[in-house]
Amino acid sequence: MVNLSDLGPAYGSVKNKKRIGRGNSSGHGTTSGRGNKGQLARSGGRSKTRLGFEGGQMPLNRRLPHIKGFKNTRKEEFNIINLSQLEKFDNDSIVDMEALIKSGLIRDKVNKIKILGNGSLTKKLVVKADYFSKSAIEKIEKAGGEAEAI
Repeated sequence: MVNLSDLGPAYGSVKNKKRIGRGNSSGHGTTSGRGNKGQLARSGGRSKTRLGFEGGQMPLNRRLPHIKGFKNTRKEEFNIINLSQLEKFDNDSIVDMEALIKSGLIRDKVNKIKILGNGSLTKKLVVKADYFSKSAIEKIEKAGGEAEAI
């Protein structure tokens, strides 16, 4: 029968702590596994150096190239739509921000809308957007529609 008092750790799973600096006969005497001289051989040598310090050598974070350029925070971004995409609307319908969101052509109301003249338009539409290209205005008016700048 097994008693709790008889239980112990598995053989070889528990090791004695390495006792450093207890004489040369211990195998860890003299320099106590710290090598010879230098900042890291002294007491408190690791805690006194800052993170990334390489002993005066140019540190890795300064050797690597920096990120160049800048990000323009005032850049105007557009929801770009081509005339070929407007073919999904019915004839004589009004195409504005709400209609474009409902149809799934754009997702957000944050950016302005720009209509480009890529493709052809066969339906008469009233298109309301922030910006139009010259070719887009020509093709919309040629189909009998209107291009209204908001």
